[in-house]
Order: sequence, then structure tokens, then C-alpha cells
Amino acid sequence: MGLGRDLCYAVVGAVSSPVWGWSLLRTGKWRTDWKGRFGWVQGGVGGEGGEGGADEKTLLICAVSVGEANLIRPLVAELEAVPGLRLLIAVTTNTGVARAEQLYGDRHRVVRYPLDFSGAVRRFLDAVRPDAVALVELEVWPNFVEQCGKRGVPVGVINGRLTERSYRGYRRVGFLVRGSFGRLWGVAAQTAEIAERFVGVGVPAGKVAVLDTMKWDAARVEPPEAVEGADEFAAAMGIDRDKPLVVWGSTAPGEEAMALDGVSEGVRVLIAPRKPEWFDGVAEAARARGTAVVRRTEAAGLEAGMAGVILLDTIGELRKAYALADVCVVGRSFTGKLYGSDMMEPVGLGKPTVVGPHTKDFSAVMGAFKSADGIMETDDPWGAVRRLLDDPEAAAALAERGRGVIRARQADGGSAGRHAAWVLEMMGAGAKDES
Repeated sequence: MGLGRDLCYAVVGAVSSPVWGWSLLRTGKWRTDWKGRFGWVQGGVGGEGGEGGADEKTLLICAVSVGEANLIRPLVAELEAVPGLRLLIAVTTNTGVARAEQLYGDRHRVVRYPLDFSGAVRRFLDAVRPDAVALVELEVWPNFVEQCGKRGVPVGVINGRLTERSYRGYRRVGFLVRGSFGRLWGVAAQTAEIAERFVGVGVPAGKVAVLDTMKWDAARVEPPEAVEGADEFAAAMGIDRDKPLVVWGSTAPGEEAMALDGVSEGVRVLIAPRKPEWFDGVAEAARARGTAVVRRTEAAGLEAGMAGVILLDTIGELRKAYALADVCVVGRSFTGKLYGSDMMEPVGLGKPTVVGPHTKDFSAVMGAFKSADGIMETDDPWGAVRRLLDDPEAAAALAERGRGVIRARQADGGSAGRHAAWVLEMMGAGAKDES
């Protein structure tokens, strides 16, 4: 089957190359670790004679991008306390690898997750020699799962998430994917509804557990002043702490116009696009309106109030911006083309938070917040922002109700603790093939 899949991947890749090739050139993503993408792991990392001791077991955690790299922080913290367990973090995207290096590189090896060509997967697994694999949210690739099965390496999905649209897509090609899902050791799903979807694509019902989402645990509940580097960020960007600051986080194209609509003398606006390839578009949109814009990468010690709009064109600093905000607006939720971004981080910092009506990817989280009246959902973001700015007491109460939801979900070890126990059970379920 591996050769057949490789041929299919090659044909699909060739046919779609004008699209993804242009995207790589336009965004600069062609500058990547191509050897890593084809399974070459520099220096090797696992197995007998590798970096780990003879009695250590290796858990490979496979994430995709920045979001998943951030998500697994509480799980990594739980597993770091387990004697004889070595963690290896594999990430797909360039920004995800960079973020994982920031978070874990001083303690754990970070490597590139390979493309699903059989040769690349074999080279990768020969180098890392895991005892078990945890796939974050989904990422069930046929060749990878099959090669792990041949080596006796159990593979499970943690924080399992299968959206309604993805579920429909998998059902249409069920004959191609059911075998891969059926080979999984298990799935730790976020909700009962998601668990049913995994069963629907081939995972035996007895192998699916509902453990809630680790996003609750990743949302750190702390006072804004505790966020390291926030004061330095404010000084560098010329943020006047006596004037309202509205932070639009994780925005997508189309939402920059909404964010810019609120620029006025009395309100500073910071826009943090979700992807690096969207940075320039925001800067151009601001300049087209005649609005002064300062990019994070170009600023160093500005005088307070110099720019009407701050463009956060770096990765990994959004939390600092949220810590400084009076109101946070979470993007990818207003245009209807996307399905929301993580709203837990600003809520955890005690910030009154506004989102748009399109948050399907976070439906369970939004349900919890909305049931407690801990978030504001609207298709009129600036109307909501102005109401919150004009009524600080109501804004503070909204924020505190949201934080209460997070605290309740983190009680008794939270989802990360349950996931850690589930992963350790998987670690003992199979021994890798040493042949």
C-alpha cells in the first residue's frame, strides 16, 4: 500500500503544484528544512546508542503548527515528572518548529514532522525510534500509522478534534481512511460529539475516550502584570498605558478593515494577524487609509502615542499584547470564511473578550463561556468594544465570569492530567519492534 499511496501523493502534488508552488514562493515558505520534511533527522535522536538511556522510553508528540505547540504545554509539564520517560516533539510548519524550540528546546529535542511518503516516514522512524506516538488533535496520515504498526509502536490521538466539515470529507473517502483510523491504539476526544465522529470514520468505539480539551489547561489564569516582557513590549511600541488599547488577535484577511474602523485619537489599536503572510496586507491597508502604522519588527523605543495602529508582525508575543489590552477582540471569527481562533488566552488574563459569530472550531469552548456570560459574541465588534470601554465595571465582571469557567475546567488536574494518564497507559500497551 505504501507505494500506491506514494504514487497518489506524487500525482496530486504534481497536479496541484501551480497552487502550492506559488503559495510557497509568495509567502517565502519555500525556505524550509526540506531534508527534515523528507525524514532526515540530523544526528539521530533515539533508540539504543542514541541520546536516551537504555532504560528510557521515548514518547513522540506530533503537532502541526504554533497552536498545537502551545496547546501541549500542560501535558509536557505533566509528563516531565515521569521517571524514565523521554519526550520528543515533532512539528510540521516553520513557525510551529520555531515556537516549539522556544517552549521546549532547552529540555527536549524538537524535530520536523515528515511528509507522508513511505521512504520519508521510514527514515524518520529509524532515527527517532519511538516507543509510542501521540498525534495532537488529528494528523492521522496513512503511511505513518502503517509504519508505526509494523514496528509495534502504538499510535494515539490526543486532544482529538474532528470538525463537522472534516468528518463529512473523511466519510466521502471512507474506503481510503478507515484502515488508518482503525489501526489507532485509541483517541482521547474533546467532546462526546467528536468521539462519535471518530467512531464514524473507523475507530472502534471501545478505543475512544472523552477527556475534554487541553486548551483549558493551556489557558494560564494569571494577572496581566505577571506576563513576562509585557512592560518592555509596551515601552518598545510606544504604548501609552493611560489610553485605551484594543488588541485584535489572530486576525484573518478581511478583518483588518474592521479593526481599522475603530482607530481614533482616544483609542490605540494593535493588530496581530494569525499568519506571517498576512502581515504586509495589514500594513498596506492601514497606509491606504492614511493611518500611521508601526511594525513590531521596526520599532525600538517609540514615543508614546506615535502610531495609531501597531502591527504585531512577530510570532509568540501575542500574550504580551493581550496583557496590555483594555479589550481583546479575537479574529478569524467575523468574515464567515474561517471558524474562530483560541479565545481562552485573553480570557485567562482577565480581559473582557469579544468574538465574532463564526467560531465552529471552538463550539464547545464557546458554549461553556456563553453559558456563564463570560464572553461577548457579536457581529458589531466596535459597538461591543465601545460598550465595554464605557462601562469598566461591566467589562471587569464579564472578564471575571470568563476566568471562572477556566478555573472550573482546570480543577482536579484538568484535561492535561487525564491525558497524561491516558498516554502512559498507551506507553505500556505496546513494545516497539527491535528487529
